[in-house]
Amino acid sequence: MSSQYILALDQGTTSCRTLLFNESGQIEATSQQEFTQFFPKPGWVEHDPEEIWSVQLDMIRKVLQQSGISATQVSGIGLTNQRETTVVWNKKTGKPLYNAIVWQDKRTAHICEKIKAEGWEDEIRSRTGLVVDSYFSATKVMWILDNVTGARELARSGELAFGTIDTWLIWKMTGGNQFVTDYSNASRTMLYNIHNLEWDQWILDNLDIPRSMLPASKPSSFDFGHFEINEVKIPIRGVAGDQQAALFGQQCLDPGEAKNTYGTGCFMLMQTGEEASISKNGLLTTIAWGIDDKVYYALEGSVFIAGAAVQWLRDGLKVIDDAAQSETLANQVDKDHDVYVVPAFAGLGAPYWDMYARGAIFGLTRDTGRAELVQATLHSLAYQTRDILEAMQGDSGIVLEGLNVDGGATANNYLMQFQADILGTDVVRPAVTETTAMGAAFLAGLSTGFWTKDELSRVRIVDRVFSPGITDEKREELYRGWKKAINRTKGWIEE
Repeated sequence: MSSQYILALDQGTTSCRTLLFNESGQIEATSQQEFTQFFPKPGWVEHDPEEIWSVQLDMIRKVLQQSGISATQVSGIGLTNQRETTVVWNKKTGKPLYNAIVWQDKRTAHICEKIKAEGWEDEIRSRTGLVVDSYFSATKVMWILDNVTGARELARSGELAFGTIDTWLIWKMTGGNQFVTDYSNASRTMLYNIHNLEWDQWILDNLDIPRSMLPASKPSSFDFGHFEINEVKIPIRGVAGDQQAALFGQQCLDPGEAKNTYGTGCFMLMQTGEEASISKNGLLTTIAWGIDDKVYYALEGSVFIAGAAVQWLRDGLKVIDDAAQSETLANQVDKDHDVYVVPAFAGLGAPYWDMYARGAIFGLTRDTGRAELVQATLHSLAYQTRDILEAMQGDSGIVLEGLNVDGGATANNYLMQFQADILGTDVVRPAVTETTAMGAAFLAGLSTGFWTKDELSRVRIVDRVFSPGITDEKREELYRGWKKAINRTKGWIEE
């Protein structure tokens, strides 16, 4: 009998990727292609939904061709996707009414301000777990209905479909037979009641969005229909938004387990169990996934500037030639120093929320050199991570059990060790860093029986565990210095 595989589709903001995972959780083959980014006006970001589908389909075909693996050997498909990006199409023709409006798009900021002026913000937050922001799908749908000729009439007659990218791709993959999303993606629309797992009629009524536009919401590990390729029907069995998929791929299956993705910024999610914790610190409450007739929640927070601070060292100050050199220089510092870099280039996010803060360097002395500056910049990534996770622990009442990490900066051993030191807990780096695609594969594999839950823990291989190596007293002394530096950057730009 030939080997079996799971096909994972990773539809991102700039590219479509397809990966084949074997029974050991190793990647057998991968394909990737970028697609067009449209910027019609300042602050507007769009994608062509048909191009996304075409490129994703090409990547499926390419990965099978290049690997020599037959479609008959694919046990199931898992799908993960860029979240919040909004597609509206005609149910009869299957054609999009307008380009996909991307999560980064800011054109609906004025609609959000109007919603806040109406006094609906707190009620929407209590129902959806989200702040009112143009980031989410709701106001993007409103914009399309109000600005595309004939859209409102088509919507009222039940002829339009709205979906995030997962819904659009499943519609295309199933020939229009499945109009569905999963709980995790639904929870990012600002239209979904995360407590009763239904589209919220109060919100729909107030925002004037017809219920008929919305897909059915299902658990993340579920039967989403099948995709036929090369005359073989492959079941689609796992769906989750990209950050939730990464959380599942990191095997954060118990409350208090968290993952941090180190990119330009940082995306942090902590799994909080079967109870939704509404944040008092500006974090988002989101559905992590639905599985085994249960729904699990997460708190989510973002650091604005993480890897971007290292890019600033390289491109702005030109004190390093590449990101890898930051580790070498940080390790050259052989003495304690009180230098703190606060990279508030775009203000401060959670838990401070100060748009008037600006970046600063504190504690400079005559013997401060570039190594100390580079080290302090790396430290800022770890301090900001602690800020967010302390907020998460405060909101949830759950103590962090360990931080699972992924993303480019995790290759920096110095940073990972300091992260463990400043958190006072283990930092776990996996051997396979494709955790987003792996999460989608895991969800599909559980549904098809390709893997059991017990097998998942063996499939995920840990590359290295970084354990705290400093005293509690030293940890708190360092963190007090960071908090002092933060306080001195606040309100730098006068309102």
